[in-house]
Amino acid sequence: MNSSLSAQPWGSLPDGRAAHRWTLRNAMGMAVTISDLGGTLLSWDVPDRQGRFGDVLLGHATPDDYLKATAFMGALVGRWANRIRDGRFELDGVIHKLDRNDGPNHLHGGFDGFHRKLWDVGTSEGALIVSLTSPEGDSGFPGEVHVRVTYALADDGTLSIDYEARTDAPTPLSLTSHPYFNLNDRRGDIRDHMIRIDADAFLAIDATGIPVDLRSVAGSAFDFRTAAPVGARLLWPDEQLRVSGGFDHCYVLNAPGKGLREVALVTDPASGRQLAVSTDQAGLQFYTGQKLAGSARREGGQYEAFAGFALEAQAFPNQVNSPRSGEVILKPGQTYRQSTSYRISIG
Repeated sequence: MNSSLSAQPWGSLPDGRAAHRWTLRNAMGMAVTISDLGGTLLSWDVPDRQGRFGDVLLGHATPDDYLKATAFMGALVGRWANRIRDGRFELDGVIHKLDRNDGPNHLHGGFDGFHRKLWDVGTSEGALIVSLTSPEGDSGFPGEVHVRVTYALADDGTLSIDYEARTDAPTPLSLTSHPYFNLNDRRGDIRDHMIRIDADAFLAIDATGIPVDLRSVAGSAFDFRTAAPVGARLLWPDEQLRVSGGFDHCYVLNAPGKGLREVALVTDPASGRQLAVSTDQAGLQFYTGQKLAGSARREGGQYEAFAGFALEAQAFPNQVNSPRSGEVILKPGQTYRQSTSYRISIG
């Protein structure tokens, strides 16, 4: 890895603290900009097949825009990625009540989750390291948790995101990054993108987004084992698409427990850009951005529905309330680790 790193101020928060942004650059000329506010991926400039650079990430313009927004645009998400039913769970005989910031449910760490925190920043050998201490009772979660996330940009176009966390008391933990991609910076939606997801099953949801059933993707709109266009699949007469207004579902990835492996590939035919997603996680949330309408655009104005897509590597939604809850409880003396990477190339 031969990336370089630079920093600059980026406005002030309501309490007067300064926000900053750091830019990672590689030998290909790619530039990824990250803020200490939310550990947020702000932008990613990459070339298309003609060599023209463009930003493939959606984003807002100012720190205040990010604090007011509800789309978790580019942010680190914690303590819990995705939803927890009724904003509650039981651990060691104790009921813990969480923020209910998504109808009846808890979503992405609550009203004041990791996405709204000002992270500490360090650097090491061209990588950016952000760290945060989440206190006991943060959004209702038990235990004090210390989180460290490392961003590194390689010369082959791979942005790696490596997570570590420790706790002083048992607590559920599932972390993720929430970038919204549009590989065609000249088009306002992603429906012409082609996507492949290495999963034989997905989690069907109820009207509030909570999983209710494990279903095979075979013969359904959710079968992306062979690459298919997003827009055409959105038109399928599928009850699960109607429930969520598009795709907002967790895929049960193949080869669980096999470590870091490629799990999804997205291609934009017009620009020639490809996005490969690799992770060591069991779940991958695919969201087509149907609720982005009205979100503030970095360039001014507002995004429309389907302006970007998200592929969020994580544990399963509401897993803490399932028979597999033990798999997502971090205990003192243990270290939570998660690795996900996004690689952009020209197809």
